[in-house]
Amino acid sequence: MTLFQSTFGANVGAAPGAPGATNQAGDTGNDVDVRIWQVFPNGTTQARFMYKHDGPVLDCRFNNAGDKIASCGGDSQAKVRTTRRPIRHVRWFEESASPFLITGSWDRTIKYWNMSTPQPVGSVQLTERVYAMDSVKQLLVVGTADRKIHIINLANPNSIFKTIDSPLKYQTRVITVFPSMTCFAIGSVEGRCAIHYLDEKDSKDNFSFKCHRDTANPPTVYMVNDIQVHQGYGTFGTTGSDGAIHFWDKDARTRLKMFNQAGMGQPIPCMALNKQGNLLAYAVSYDWSKGHEYAPAPGQQGQHRIRLHPLADADVKNRPKKTSTR
Repeated sequence: MTLFQSTFGANVGAAPGAPGATNQAGDTGNDVDVRIWQVFPNGTTQARFMYKHDGPVLDCRFNNAGDKIASCGGDSQAKVRTTRRPIRHVRWFEESASPFLITGSWDRTIKYWNMSTPQPVGSVQLTERVYAMDSVKQLLVVGTADRKIHIINLANPNSIFKTIDSPLKYQTRVITVFPSMTCFAIGSVEGRCAIHYLDEKDSKDNFSFKCHRDTANPPTVYMVNDIQVHQGYGTFGTTGSDGAIHFWDKDARTRLKMFNQAGMGQPIPCMALNKQGNLLAYAVSYDWSKGHEYAPAPGQQGQHRIRLHPLADADVKNRPKKTSTR
């Protein structure tokens, strides 16, 4: 069901919030606006406030309390700081007495900001532009344009702990770290995902799989746009340019649920789950996967939406492990 419609489409983020609290959603897009919505238990929504960037907004993220949102974009701004090239991703680090903001940029840097000064308090030089980034507690994983994956321990944020090659052959599109911090999921433009464990002793559990593909002859391959982990069950969902949403169990290596018509024929650039894991928010919008010539005209109605979908346990709950019998 569509509860509110945006005049554009790009990214949507949902604040985790405290248990029992009303949900929030933030939407950002190509018309430089960031809008914050309140989602009430009866399904109605109310616009809370809006602010602007000076260029397209590429990412937004709520902090753990849900009372702050950080955004970044093509105007090279993240809160109070500008860089030479667009900032692609932003994350909060709140595991210390002095929380800070993490930005990943197309200027090939990771920078850290303590919000009290316009200058970064630290930085890391990378091999290429940041295409994907995620963090959980003290673990930061960054994917760059050269298909490298950089792993950073935020206890020592100004150095790279380890760099590996992507387990996927094509351009990195999204990286999501699991809450256990033992592994991360990565998606590519080739309609494929991989699960990669950080500890060498767990490498036997690494695997990749095909997704977001049309199996007709000839087959069509779509980009994997977003990956989100269910905080309760440890399962995860993926969205793609095919307009579908899939939920997966990495331990059972199986698909749990498929929503093939979620985007109604349009790409789904991103999604977010609330803290309870029973509400899914996702954006329906052109994702530039087919180039400029397929982009809808500015202001064209019906092309860009934020949709909300309730989730049942059966959609996202992990499967019990099979036990052998004699």
